[in-house]
Amino acid sequence: MEPNAIAYLAAGFGAGIVILGAAFGIGKLAAAAMEASGRQPEVAAEVRVSMLIAAALIEGATFFALAICILLALK
Repeated sequence: MEPNAIAYLAAGFGAGIVILGAAFGIGKLAAAAMEASGRQPEVAAEVRVSMLIAAALIEGATFFALAICILLALK
């Protein structure tokens, strides 16, 4: 097996792990936000804003990790 093929395979596995981690993190975030909104409906708007900011941070870290995987595969 060529070194480039191993790099592509490793980058594919890395990207998959990154996406799974991001999906798990956003899922837990949304579940906690829905639970908080259910317990105190009067603060639902504030919880929603906080949830969107945290989700954006998770997505940003995910895109950074995916970029690293692609850069390592093309090296």
